[in-house]
Amino acid sequence: MAEKTDYEALAANLLKAELKRKGVTYAQLVERLNAIGVDEKEVNVRNKLSRGKFTAAFLLQCLSAIGSQTLHLG
Repeated sequence: MAEKTDYEALAANLLKAELKRKGVTYAQLVERLNAIGVDEKEVNVRNKLSRGKFTAAFLLQCLSAIGSQTLHLG
């Protein structure tokens, strides 16, 4: 069975790939999160994605902010 850290890396890589696919920078993500009422700073977003430590709610907020409708997991 996969380790917890494997899933954390998968979540971070999934979000990074969606950002790249949409052409959205971390700074733009922060602006879009702020526009939907999520108060984040760019440095915090960078840290969350580099560590892979963030909640499912944060993942969904980011995906919503960048307009992702579907995800491909594998």
